[in-house]
Amino acid sequence: MVEAYCVKCKKKVEVKDGKEVINKRGRKMLKGKCPKCNTTVCRILG
Repeated sequence: MVEAYCVKCKKKVEVKDGKEVINKRGRKMLKGKCPKCNTTVCRILG
């Protein structure tokens, strides 16, 4: 599974329910939820 940085937990967590989206600048991004605090976490993909 892919990891992303959670701002609330202040550490890297595994993304829950991740979906690949394209942001407004045209970059691929993985967007999901933190499994501990349910905050939205994002990771920019290459």
